[in-house]
Amino acid sequence: MKRALDGFGALSQEMRLSVFRLLVQAGADGLAAGEIAEALGVRQNTLSANLSVLLQAGLVRNRREGRSIRYFADMEGMRGLLGFLLEDCCGGNPDQCAPFLDGIAGPC
Repeated sequence: MKRALDGFGALSQEMRLSVFRLLVQAGADGLAAGEIAEALGVRQNTLSANLSVLLQAGLVRNRREGRSIRYFADMEGMRGLLGFLLEDCCGGNPDQCAPFLDGIAGPC
């Protein structure tokens, strides 16, 4: 439950939601922090604080590349969040919700 609340809290702020959506669009290649800042028109320190919240919530992951850091949408984290929402769906028959979750995976 705490993990789900952290995820929803992270996505409840417009900038963080925009960052997450941008990273989902970027797919397996992810984006460097500077690329994210440029795409969204935000300052690096503002972006850094928001990326930290998304990292803590398990919705993004990162990888150091020399002097920069590349960020990726953590689709397993999103899958967990959606799984929480759909846990009790369909009258206690979660197999009916499987199609929603099956499509959320991949190399991200």
